[in-house]
Amino acid sequence: MPSLRILSTVLDLPGRLKQRRNNPRDSISPEWQEPTLEDVSSSVRADQETQPTQAQARANDEFKLPKMTSLVIVLLASTLLQVSFFIVVSSSDQYAEYLGGTATFSGLVIGIPTVFSGLVLVPLTKLDQGGYKRPLHFACASALLGNILYSLAYRANFLYLILIGRIVSGFGFTFWMYSKRRLASVRARRGLQRGPVPGRSLLQSRLLQLCVQRIHEPDLDPCWDMGWAVATALYEDVPPPLPVAPEIELQPVPVQGQVVINEDKDKSTTSVPGLSSHAIPTSPSSDVPEEPPFHMTWAQIGVTATMCWFAMTCFFILGAWEANIPVFTASDSTLNPFHFNPSAAGDLIALGGVCTIPFLLLNLLVARRVQDRHTLAVGSGLGLVGLLVAISILRADSVNYGSLWVCWFLVALGFNLASTVTLSLLSKQLPGEWNGRISMLIQYSNYTGRVTGAVWGGAGVKVGMLSFVGMQIALVGVGAVMFSTLWRQLKAKTG
Repeated sequence: MPSLRILSTVLDLPGRLKQRRNNPRDSISPEWQEPTLEDVSSSVRADQETQPTQAQARANDEFKLPKMTSLVIVLLASTLLQVSFFIVVSSSDQYAEYLGGTATFSGLVIGIPTVFSGLVLVPLTKLDQGGYKRPLHFACASALLGNILYSLAYRANFLYLILIGRIVSGFGFTFWMYSKRRLASVRARRGLQRGPVPGRSLLQSRLLQLCVQRIHEPDLDPCWDMGWAVATALYEDVPPPLPVAPEIELQPVPVQGQVVINEDKDKSTTSVPGLSSHAIPTSPSSDVPEEPPFHMTWAQIGVTATMCWFAMTCFFILGAWEANIPVFTASDSTLNPFHFNPSAAGDLIALGGVCTIPFLLLNLLVARRVQDRHTLAVGSGLGLVGLLVAISILRADSVNYGSLWVCWFLVALGFNLASTVTLSLLSKQLPGEWNGRISMLIQYSNYTGRVTGAVWGGAGVKVGMLSFVGMQIALVGVGAVMFSTLWRQLKAKTG
């Protein structure tokens, strides 16, 4: 009789069913258990942590330095603009007089470009598409055309053509703001306020005038031709900013899995309530409250007004002295012992500026350890000493080359030093989203001081040299009152 063979699974069936009833629901084998919502969220978060976010990608892109060729082109364009602006300082008086103008008109010729630069600056920011190429080409074209018109005034014997030429050149001076932003951005990491100091010191303090003093406006046209051609061929603009996509975080929802055994099928399935193939993202705006809009306090308004006043005052005094020295040293005033020609007056301006450079470079080394309000106080104090010495030698009728040079040296050093901290101090006290507004405020304050100072310098001999210097002392005195009143509010972090 053949033996019967009973499968072990038949005999073990009651034991297996009992063991399954005693097992808890969460001890189901992982081979057939479906993932819960917490597992999916953890997996998504792990994948997101391994990949850089868009914000991190944008930050990494910001710290990538642009090509050195583009930086050099921007620096050279800024240098040519500075030369184009200041090259007429020592000769505009005689040029205007030859065409039938006055010394006051020559001061207007020096300062008028900044007026139209300020008028064009805002519309240009709407058309630059966030880059630098359009402003660069606009600056090259404006400077080239303006220099040509300024030079043609001699051939045409038309006085107002030099004014028109300077106005057209002023359109190109809008690139100063772009060059400072380009050279002092996060990409180059030079510091918004500290970066332009060497360039401004070397150029505004007339170091280059030792070389360009005998260069005339027509000689700049080939420079602009070559510079524009090089910029067209080699300059590469910054890449456009990446589009900001909203980052949505999946919110974990605590759920409890439930095992359902379908006896009609061979395989068991697990259904998790609330889990589907498409997760519904939650908007972060519902969980994260929006920040309230920033409103300036009265103290911050006072600090802003003080910095704008000092920005205007510094450039008013610097522009006035730059325009007045050629006029005064060539005038028939009884206080003038010199009777200089334009080249000699330019050399005096350049010599005083060159001597300030070591001190301004020293300021770059110690600026990180000194508060901006202290730098402003020292700079304004040095400039005020120069003005007081100037009015003393004018009243005593003891003007000579050495005493006039000392006065100009102290004025150039002090107010160039003070002008470096106006924007820096405000940027440390106001939030980052206000940087654009305060930059425009300081820029327009500089423009206002530059044009009014140039006109005042041209009229200095006519109104009287004592009144010329006394007006500047009064402006510094008003700033000193504002400065002393808000001394505690002017405190800002160093660096």
